[in-house]
Amino acid sequence: MAVGPVGQIHISVTDLDRAIGFYRDVLGIPMLFRVPGQPMAFFQSGGVRLYLGVPESPAFRSTALVYFTVEDIDAEYARLADAGVAVAEPPHVVHRDGRTELWMASFADPDGQNLALMQERPCPN
Repeated sequence: MAVGPVGQIHISVTDLDRAIGFYRDVLGIPMLFRVPGQPMAFFQSGGVRLYLGVPESPAFRSTALVYFTVEDIDAEYARLADAGVAVAEPPHVVHRDGRTELWMASFADPDGQNLALMQERPCPN
C-alpha cells in the first residue's frame, strides 16, 4: 500500500489578511473559507488545498516551495511583476527531453515564502 496524492499544503504567514489578499486577489486562487476565530484560511488550487495559517509556535512554521502551473509563463510572470510582486528569477528552461521543455520562474509572497511558476512547452523544431 502507498500514500495517496497530496491533499493539502500548509503555508505559514504572519498576517492572514495580507496573505488572503495576495493569494486570492493577486494570484487568483479560489478561496474556500476562513476559520472564524482562528488565523487560518483555505484555498483550492487544482486538486490540492492550500492552508494559510499563522503557526502556533516556531516548530510548526513551514517553508514549502509551491510550484503553480500556468499556460503562459511569460505573461503570468509579467502580470505578477506589474502587480508589484517580488519577482526573483524570470522564466527560463530547466529541462528538455526532446519533446518538451520545462520552464520555471520564481517569486515570493508577502512573507517571503518562495513560490514558482511552471509551464511545459513543446520543444522548438
